[in-house]
Amino acid sequence: MSDCPCCSGKSYSECCEAIIKNESAPTALSLMRSRYTAYKNEDAEYLYKTTHPKTRGEYEHNEIKEWSKENTWIKLKIISLEHGNVNDTKGIVEFKAYYQDKHRNEQMLHERSTFLKENKQWFYLDGINNPPRINLMKKVLRNDPCPCGSGKKQKNCCGKSN
Repeated sequence: MSDCPCCSGKSYSECCEAIIKNESAPTALSLMRSRYTAYKNEDAEYLYKTTHPKTRGEYEHNEIKEWSKENTWIKLKIISLEHGNVNDTKGIVEFKAYYQDKHRNEQMLHERSTFLKENKQWFYLDGINNPPRINLMKKVLRNDPCPCGSGKKQKNCCGKSN
């Protein structure tokens, strides 16, 4: 029984394997973890299929495959999670993925990723690299920029009532 590459502490069979095989994650976080595992396993097809159709055109199979292949994926660290539970339709996962590039230089990808759930399936929509720190003690007002980093006002993004 091997540890899951996503660093969840579970075995691969108890964690990402079924999600990748079925292309169906119950939460935004589980999709995030399975996508990291897919990068580690060079599974470009899974990464492409779990990217939202709205942004899927920005990615090409061969580029995804090449990037996952040329890097040695070391560790995934989840920084924060906003929404993205089983009954939600939007989630944000901030993470740091550590890897060695093709020149053996240690690198870190720090991203705040947005996930959407449509027709009972979670998709990766987009992400902000090196997101700004958020002061959790400061109250976010309706017309302030949304702390998720979308570029929208709070009232038109995460503060929007469903």
